[in-house]
Formats: sequence, structure tokens, C-alpha cells
Amino acid sequence: MFRLNRVRDASTVTVDCSARDERDLPETFVDYEEKPREYMLNAVTTVVDIHTRISDLYSVPHNQIAQQLRLTIEAIKERQESELINNAEYGLLTNAAPAQRLSTRTGPPTPDDLDELISRVWKEPAFFLAHPAAIAAFGRECTRRGVPPPTVTLYGSPFLTWRGLPLIPSDKVPLRDGRTSILLLRTGEARQGVVGLYQPNLPGEQSIGLSVRFMGINRKAIASYLVSLYCSLAVLTEDALGVLENVDVTHYHTYG
Repeated sequence: MFRLNRVRDASTVTVDCSARDERDLPETFVDYEEKPREYMLNAVTTVVDIHTRISDLYSVPHNQIAQQLRLTIEAIKERQESELINNAEYGLLTNAAPAQRLSTRTGPPTPDDLDELISRVWKEPAFFLAHPAAIAAFGRECTRRGVPPPTVTLYGSPFLTWRGLPLIPSDKVPLRDGRTSILLLRTGEARQGVVGLYQPNLPGEQSIGLSVRFMGINRKAIASYLVSLYCSLAVLTEDALGVLENVDVTHYHTYG
């Protein structure tokens, strides 16, 4: 369990510019929430069953157990990505503050809309997160205005950028009836941004928050492996996350 000790209102801290007389210095304190929010780690879990005959006879040239676990872990991480965005308790779309939500001006995602989103998350924003269809729609609007967005290479792949911020695609961002959302995040605990939560030092740990444990072999010669991934997410301050809503991805332009 993780507890988020959030400041009530930092603007109430009283300070004074250095004076040239002997006046009394202001006295102040930082007021934290009395009952901070607590986050429980959610588990994305499954059991992989592999018949020992398969692992014994068909593990050359590819280890059958390793490949079964690899594909299972990929599916679990896809589910983790969906939960981090859409979970009703800790998901990004659920935890955006009302003041950090805005709607598009005309429907399609224009450069003006993304600039407005940047104005909400203006302290060290890290990246946009959007459905691939929304990124394509934004590219069309930029082309229409004669300001094609530059690209940057991350992890060996090209990404569109706007104002130097990459637009990271994720098909887990909901797209319904041609409408979706675009998110802008500031990340990292040091920046008081969005942080992922995980449990360290798990038994059978394979990577951060992910464990694989052998459960034994039953009387039918089936070996079972428990695959668990524990995850959650916290938005440390409200201005670390902004959401552009009502993004229309169905608009196309006709060029003469």
C-alpha cells in the first residue's frame, strides 16, 4: 500500500522579500492533507500450463517454456498499459483534475488545442499520449496549416513531436464513435509528476513488479507457472496531467 501525502494549497505559504530593516520575519507552515489517499497495488495475473512432454521434446531450437512465458508476459504488459490509462481507481483518464480538462475548439486536434494543453501542464512536460488515430488527425491539421510537425527518433522508432514534445501512440486510449482524448504528462517523483507504483523484491522477480513462480507438476504431467504483475499509478500534483477531450479523428481535408 502506498500513501500520497499531498499539500493542501502551496499558495498559502507566506514568504517575504529581504528587507533592509529589522522587521519580524513571516512565520508559515506547509499544510498537508490530514487523510492522504492510499493506493493499493493491482495484480494482473494468470497461470501458464505447459505439458512436460512438449517442453521435453520440442525445446530445440526454441525453449518452449521460455517462449510460452514470453508471450504471456507481453499480453500481461498490454493489459497493464490499459489499466494505467483506463482503470476506474487509478487510471490517468479518471484522475485528471477538472481544471486540467479541456475540450477541442472545433473537434479535430489542432496545434492551438495542443498549445492550450501545454499551458495546463507547462512545468517540464514530458510527452503527449494519444491514440494512433488522434496522432494521424493532428498530423492532417498541421499539414493543412502548413506547419508539419517534426519527428524525433526514440528507441529506434520515429515519433511526431509538437513544441519539442513527442506524441506517444497507445491504442489503449479509448476511441469511441470517432472521438478520443489526448493526454499530456509530466513524469517523475523529483518533478512532482506522474509516477508508477510497484512492489520491489518480489519472489521470482523477472523485472520491475513482475514475477514468475513455478507452481509444480500435477498428476497429468502438466507444469504450471504463476505470472503476476503488480502495478498502480499516482498523480503527485494536479498540474502534472492534462487531458484534451472530444478529439474528432474523422475529419479529412480536400485539397485542390
